[in-house]
Amino acid sequence: MARLLVVEDDDTIGRALRSSLAVHGHDVVWCTSGRDALQAGRDGRFDLVLLDLGLPDADGIDVCRDLRLTQPGAVLVILTARDAEMDVIIGLEAGADDYLTKPVGLAELHARVQAHLRRAETGSRAAADDGDGGSTVLGDLVIDLAGRRVLAAGIELPLRAKEFELLARLAAQPATAVSRETLMSEVWDEHWFRSTKTLDVHIAALRRHLTDLPPGTALPRITTLRGHGYRLDPPETG
Repeated sequence: MARLLVVEDDDTIGRALRSSLAVHGHDVVWCTSGRDALQAGRDGRFDLVLLDLGLPDADGIDVCRDLRLTQPGAVLVILTARDAEMDVIIGLEAGADDYLTKPVGLAELHARVQAHLRRAETGSRAAADDGDGGSTVLGDLVIDLAGRRVLAAGIELPLRAKEFELLARLAAQPATAVSRETLMSEVWDEHWFRSTKTLDVHIAALRRHLTDLPPGTALPRITTLRGHGYRLDPPETG
């Protein structure tokens, strides 16, 4: 059973979400304000957060940033009526892993929630199975699969869950082109059919992490393959 935090100020929608998710076996905490959501985030641990941006007492983006700090291991999904591309980008850059725009059917919502929870569980199980040998090394970059952390020249990078999974997927096949469809399927959801802008935002975040380091650090480079996807090129030697 997963523990979910639902942040939704609309009483009708909030009750429907809490009831429907509980029927599927989840332990659901429902908050109707940003203040209560932040308190819940400080008081306990959640596996997944569904966050509405249109809150009565706080900017949903600020709440998103704060919840990312208090719930670093949770999957954070924005649930909002704001469907403009810039709103989506701002939400993702604030720490969200995914977004759904209202109105959304309960069937799609459950499918997305289950996909995220399944991937999180699979990642944890794989890390446990890897033991001490689960690492990928590319120059000065070490991807510790067992510990789910990334070190660059000994400095731990503050990657979010999806950023880590995306980098690990690209690093599994260095110097190999990986399509957008493959990355969305394997890192997010095999049934994804919406915009893939979330992938571009996470790639941009990874690039910032990999360039904001001391000069001379030998790190791989993420190359964009227009019309196809991305490739992780190992650091140049010699």
